[in-house]
Amino acid sequence: MGPAAGPTGYMENSVSYSAIEDVQLLSWENAPKYCLQLTIPGGTVLLQAANSYLRDQWFHSLQWKKKIYKYKKVLSNPSRWEVVLKEIRTLVDMALTSPLQDDSINQAPLEIVSKLLSENTNLTTQEHENIIVAIAPLLENNHPPPDLCEFFCKHCRERPRSMVVIEVFTPVVQRILKHNMDFGKCPRLRLFTQEYILALNELNAGMEVVKKFIQSMHGPTGHCPHPRVLPNLVAVCLAAIYSCYEEFINSRDNSPSLKEIRNGCQQPCDRKPTLPLRLLHPSPDLVSQEATLSEARLKSVVVASSEIHVEVEPASTAKPTLTASAGDDNEPNLIDCLMVSPACSTMSIELGPQADRTLGCYVEILKLLSDYDDWRPSLASLLQPIPFPKEALAHEKFTKELKYVIQRFAEDPRQEVHSCLLSVRAGKDGWFQLYSPGGVACDDDGELFASMVHILMGSCYKTKKFLLSLAENKLGPCMLLALRGNQTMVEILCLMLEYNIIDNNDTQLQIISTLESTGAGKRMYEQLCDRQRELKELQRKGGPTRLTLPSKSTDADLARLLSSGSFGNLENLSLAFTNVTSACAEHLIKLPSLKQLNLWSTQFGDAGLRLLSEHLTMLQVLNLCETPVTDAGLLALSSMKSLCSLNMNSTKLSADTYEDLKAKLPNLKEVDVRYTEAW
Repeated sequence: MGPAAGPTGYMENSVSYSAIEDVQLLSWENAPKYCLQLTIPGGTVLLQAANSYLRDQWFHSLQWKKKIYKYKKVLSNPSRWEVVLKEIRTLVDMALTSPLQDDSINQAPLEIVSKLLSENTNLTTQEHENIIVAIAPLLENNHPPPDLCEFFCKHCRERPRSMVVIEVFTPVVQRILKHNMDFGKCPRLRLFTQEYILALNELNAGMEVVKKFIQSMHGPTGHCPHPRVLPNLVAVCLAAIYSCYEEFINSRDNSPSLKEIRNGCQQPCDRKPTLPLRLLHPSPDLVSQEATLSEARLKSVVVASSEIHVEVEPASTAKPTLTASAGDDNEPNLIDCLMVSPACSTMSIELGPQADRTLGCYVEILKLLSDYDDWRPSLASLLQPIPFPKEALAHEKFTKELKYVIQRFAEDPRQEVHSCLLSVRAGKDGWFQLYSPGGVACDDDGELFASMVHILMGSCYKTKKFLLSLAENKLGPCMLLALRGNQTMVEILCLMLEYNIIDNNDTQLQIISTLESTGAGKRMYEQLCDRQRELKELQRKGGPTRLTLPSKSTDADLARLLSSGSFGNLENLSLAFTNVTSACAEHLIKLPSLKQLNLWSTQFGDAGLRLLSEHLTMLQVLNLCETPVTDAGLLALSSMKSLCSLNMNSTKLSADTYEDLKAKLPNLKEVDVRYTEAW
């Protein structure tokens, strides 16, 4: 016969491997050169090879496939597990000693064992461990198949303290992380890695064991020799963190809808004041508009970003409406939504005990990764798009723990690292916005924000553009931190004046007063004035007529600001959403021209109200919405005959006090008493 096809093609087209009774290498004397003789039912078949090497490969391949078929039959109907274990060991030894150079040689036994385990789920723990130990030599250079990964995951969950986890699984996981893995195609390998790390965390030393494992993956040198380790570890961390919130996300009862997130609450409230949403970054003009109820009824409050517009209608049935800007049909991202209302930052998200442990473990791993100098640039780049679910970003524990990683980015002098704090592209929010005052993750009154601004300004090649962004979105926090003596923010305010970033004269005067309230600020401002005469002329004209204190300002901040310059011309003052109390009244009464005062959502009480009523007789507009004032303080307002607009929404006003005020204040034209006893 002429040259035959290779054994694989021949066998597939003619007879199965199970039908081969014998395979022999023919000698030189009784057969043509380089031939194999196959004995099958009904006769024999000769296979002629091109050379001796190919003949030998055919011979070993046919023998191997016939043995594999035999083991599949034997292990498909196990009787005694002692015999099964012995057969598995023999199969593994055969794979290790085979002369064939083919990855399938080692994969075939793993697939046989994987099928055996999936069909026999009633094995004891000891039998599980014996099987894992038996196939361990094959796992040193081969990835486990999907079903075997599922079995390994189960073992990690049920017996995390087993020595099999440390001795057998560790080299397997190390191999997975060091190789170029596509976890999208092999999700169970990622899940196995995730469960292995959680098993390490369950040991007595806990995170110390995990830390040593991360160190072993990095290596002893200053630079990790394995470029795939970091991306693979980050992929595992992201998947694990997402799994912590997966049940919360998928549950209709627990997961807040996007509409509820926009409104700043997890569950719909039965009784909610129909008020405009509290804005974290109100401009001076915006807060002064809120001072009068009539203007609030006529105008919508609009917060604009480059991506969305948030319109809040203050009518009696007002509900926030978010409309995507032209050309963008995507839903606004969570950061944009959460930055509208401070209530979102306290949105209640509680994880179960297991999810909480998982979250703690993998956030700690992200912290460990950020400590390595050579890994930090790539880590910052991978995290720059904020690849976490919106529920995680609204979870206080998560953002508080992740803050360490963001601090490491902010402290790194390399531009490729700290530039990743900014958004990945225009119109999207980044970690800089998320951890700045008013962002959902900010919990330190701006300390991290100041350090981020410092490092970004040091390497920013578009200084004016960056200052414009700060002036538009973060001017309040910048002034508050400068008022408290932060050197970076003092420099920022001076640069804003020097570059003519601020157009509004009242805002410029407020910045000047803020600078003059501290020694460092006063010195820097004097140096600036020596260079620019226009600033001297501006200040010589008198103080501002309108003033808005940044949110979270305290009585001490107000006192420091008012003592730094001339405010004799001040007519409109907004302290809305600050932390001022009645103690600030002694400073407010020193403003002789004050006509409009906004105390919305402060802790200003009865004692301060009585002091105001004795001195600010020219006050025309007063906003006490959501303050702790009671009838005892409100009755004192009867002496303020110039009042024409009074907002007592959501206070402890009684019907009798309301009638008394109406009778004693003849000029009172606009009153808001919603959600009080007088309503």
